[in-house]
Amino acid sequence: QVQLVESGGGYVQPGGSLRLSCTASARTVGIYVMAWYRQAAGSQRQLVAHITHTGSTNYTDSVKGRFTISRDTAKNTVYLQMNNLKPEDTGVYYCKQSGRVDGPGTWGQGTQVTVSS
Repeated sequence: QVQLVESGGGYVQPGGSLRLSCTASARTVGIYVMAWYRQAAGSQRQLVAHITHTGSTNYTDSVKGRFTISRDTAKNTVYLQMNNLKPEDTGVYYCKQSGRVDGPGTWGQGTQVTVSS
């Protein structure tokens, strides 16, 4: 079974930027839907952005214009570029690979993002 490893989280001030990476252990990034989810403390995991096998992307309204999801199939990696970060972006960010966005899939271990002054 493929394994996903996230990296790039950290502590940043409001208005700052971070780039998250999710690397798969197999050549699956260009085959399946790759998605980023966010889970704030005490809240349910929320879909933030996803990219399909065709390269089509979609974002939740709160991050449109600020976040960009992309992929490098040669590196088996999907990225989430996060700009103009806000305190409400704080949470653990998880990468997921699945056959469809709302279907079951494989999850990474998560990476913490904290936005605070």
